[in-house]
Amino acid sequence: MDESGGSGQPRSGTDEATERHGEQRASSAPAADATRSGPERPEHPTGPTPPTAAPGTSEAAPSPDRPHDPTDSARGAAAHSDPSSGAEDGAEVPGASSDQAEAPAGSGSSDEAGSSAPDAPQGPSAGAHPHPEPEHPRTLAHSGTGTGTGKAQPPRRGREPGGGLLMGRPFGVPVYVAPSWFLVAALITWVFGGQLDRVLPELGALRYLVSLFFAVAFYASVLVHELAHTVAALRFKLPVRRIQLQFFGGVSEIEKEAETPGREFVLSFVGPLLSLVLSGLFYLAMLAVEPGTVPGVLLAGLMISNLIVAAFNLLPGLPLDGGRMLRAVVWKITGRPMSGTIAAAWVGRALAVSVLIGLPLLTQSGALGATQDNVGGMDTVTDALLAAILAAIIWTGAGNSLRMARLREHLPELRARSLTRRAVPVETSTPLSEALRRANEAGARALVVVDADGEPLSLVREAAIVGVPEHRRPWVAVSGLAQDLTDGMRVSAELAGEALLDTLRATPATEYLVVEDSGEIYGVLSAADVERAFVKAMARPS
Repeated sequence: MDESGGSGQPRSGTDEATERHGEQRASSAPAADATRSGPERPEHPTGPTPPTAAPGTSEAAPSPDRPHDPTDSARGAAAHSDPSSGAEDGAEVPGASSDQAEAPAGSGSSDEAGSSAPDAPQGPSAGAHPHPEPEHPRTLAHSGTGTGTGKAQPPRRGREPGGGLLMGRPFGVPVYVAPSWFLVAALITWVFGGQLDRVLPELGALRYLVSLFFAVAFYASVLVHELAHTVAALRFKLPVRRIQLQFFGGVSEIEKEAETPGREFVLSFVGPLLSLVLSGLFYLAMLAVEPGTVPGVLLAGLMISNLIVAAFNLLPGLPLDGGRMLRAVVWKITGRPMSGTIAAAWVGRALAVSVLIGLPLLTQSGALGATQDNVGGMDTVTDALLAAILAAIIWTGAGNSLRMARLREHLPELRARSLTRRAVPVETSTPLSEALRRANEAGARALVVVDADGEPLSLVREAAIVGVPEHRRPWVAVSGLAQDLTDGMRVSAELAGEALLDTLRATPATEYLVVEDSGEIYGVLSAADVERAFVKAMARPS
């Protein structure tokens, strides 16, 4: 299923960060008050798997000394999701938080807490503002709230994707077994053990050991289904974040969408195809063993279970593989991926209703092989509960797919150039009060520490400025509040959309230095501004 997330409210005291100013390059001259303006440049993701996080939920605000990954709140890492195996596909997006520690630097006051940022972040510059200022502009030193810790901490590297017990890395992709798998393994062991008691009563208590082997073998088949999606994705040069085996099957988390409808169709079809192949192989193996034996019963069960997995995933509704195949067909016909997503998502919702109503009715009628003597009581309640869970997962997955499609439509609106804050360069020994005075005079909202040759060394974090009382600022050098620049914190001004988010996710931080292709300083990009721009874009109708 396609998942997206990210919600929240603009933090207080960030109005000026989101007001669009004229675009100018930051001068590389040390301690310069005014610089020349830069010319503008063209602005250039097996029963459906339960979503791991509900779309739209807010992440907890990071602490002042912990760099915030602007893509963490929507770890909807793309993924095809199937009912016993699946694949979800989505892009990771910035979540929004109300983190006050990353608010614009300054002493801040509580009466600013209710203010919200305007929609468009200001353009960058280093020096005098060439355009008229707002009637009541906020200064860099008096625009934030929160507390700081003084010395900025270096950014922490992103953690490996978790999700349970790591089982291995086939094709370089980590495979995790979620804790919920142990619950479904116990359930399969109990149910299949009861069936073995009727077919092979001589096994006695050993039937549960055989049933446990069946549960492990079945999920090994699910893993093969997922590996088919993974190999196809890698063949198309689509990164795969992880494979996870969980309660209702598996998830292959593919981080990018296929570029063409043909690739989308192939990527979705290979999973059910491998399940059909496995079913056929188990059938051939079953013919070679004696019926009514343990191997014969196990092979029959694996044949039927893989056939069910393939058939269910071929149903034409998102988030199932068949839904993605339908999406690819409609995409090919209309030329619009969004049209395919809408069609497949609504078919998926209709499918969810059909499962909710139809599965209990089929069981009651005996169409699934149950006799009237065996129907009723606890079996009826169990079937109704299973139908409700499957229907809820399919319905939710279809809705997530629609949200992810809307996200992809709006991703190109996120441009580093238009979101960058203007900045002023200052030398390492410059007092904080003097640096803030220069920034306020220039209408800037960021400070870049440079060496004697004008080369950028570090960025002064807003949260660090907040922690310095105003009366001490003349005696505090900006170098003591700066965070050293790493290669990952240098962002091209031409980045936009998913490429921008991938760059920010690779090196989580609160601010990034934006540079031109020539290496000149363009300004500073705040992760908070990216979050707000994303939330605003997602709020607009498609």
